[in-house]
Amino acid sequence: MEEIIGILAGIFTTIAAVPQIFRAWKTKKVDDVSPKMFLVLTIGVSLWTVYGAMKQDIPIIITNGISTILNITMLILIIKFRKK
Repeated sequence: MEEIIGILAGIFTTIAAVPQIFRAWKTKKVDDVSPKMFLVLTIGVSLWTVYGAMKQDIPIIITNGISTILNITMLILIIKFRKK
């Protein structure tokens, strides 16, 4: 049961950024999105990925690794679409 809760938590945390990414991609508008929040979140999930690797915990590695990629994607969209 403990592992199932951990996996579900990882899945929900991982998909949390997806709606924002789709919205930014579709509208090309990111002025109301905080780049600092996504930067801090990216650092956090990156560290979780490293922690998972150190513990050899595959669910932590996979979910946080994907989260890292998604949050980096959002940071790229913020840079690309931010008004000068």
